[in-house]
Amino acid sequence: MSALIADAVDPLIVERLKKMGIRADVKPGISREELLKVVGDYNILIFRGRLKIDKEVIDAGRNLKILARYGVGLDNVDVEYAVKRGISVVNAPNAPARSVAELTIGLMFAVARRIPLLSTKVKAGEWPKGKYVGIELFGKTLGVVGFGRIGKAVAQAARGLGMDILAYDVIDVKDEVEKIGGRQVSLEELLRRSDVISLHVPLTPATYRLLNDERLALVKDGAIIINTSRGEVIDHEALLKHLDRLWGVGLDVLPEEPPRSETLRQLISHEKVVVTPHVGSETFEAMRRLAEELADNIEEVVKRVL
Repeated sequence: MSALIADAVDPLIVERLKKMGIRADVKPGISREELLKVVGDYNILIFRGRLKIDKEVIDAGRNLKILARYGVGLDNVDVEYAVKRGISVVNAPNAPARSVAELTIGLMFAVARRIPLLSTKVKAGEWPKGKYVGIELFGKTLGVVGFGRIGKAVAQAARGLGMDILAYDVIDVKDEVEKIGGRQVSLEELLRRSDVISLHVPLTPATYRLLNDERLALVKDGAIIINTSRGEVIDHEALLKHLDRLWGVGLDVLPEEPPRSETLRQLISHEKVVVTPHVGSETFEAMRRLAEELADNIEEVVKRVL
């Protein structure tokens, strides 16, 4: 058996594949055009979020048995079509949770205290002491939209900072939220009452532009919005419209990565916006956990199916 690794991964996964008797070709950054030419030679394709694994790629992979997403989200994969073709789809949903949660908390602090803005001005030779007074997170209400692994980890960390917790989820998570002293509420109540709103939902038809103009209008003046889930969860044109009345926004994800549209360029250049290039899971620890978890899941499929 052979595997094509199309993106940068922890070397451990190559070692694990070798122990399974699987030859791995590592081609990080391979273009879509090149992928379409060579993917038919492999049984396993390992990839991150950069490539769109659609019907065309799946059809080109005539010998594919496993699609392995080195990460959590599967929104760049046509899972339904792959399964119809008899291809197993695996990912690593547990591994990045702690790293994404820590980045989320970091973005909260960065926005609340204007840290990147102040740093940029000092490095440019200014000394803006007294010009940008920040706000504390202690005593504020955090609204967590999506109370899965990452949302729960963010809420737990925020409780340690002295924040009150509200949570919204499409399933009943009341007991889990109450264990950390929080309360499950409707999305509308969360948006109205939260001082900080943090998004942790997968991208689905139901969550596409979940924060649209109508819902953003519910958010209180001076609130902070953090998104480390998927860029398409927010209507960014509407966000730009509301930005001046918000305290600020922290974004690790955008609907275009890198951003190309005028709206996104205008948004991320605003001094109230802190932006990072989709690096929530990019810590050495998370990368190692991703490799371990994904290798375990690949091995399970190999033993069960192949």
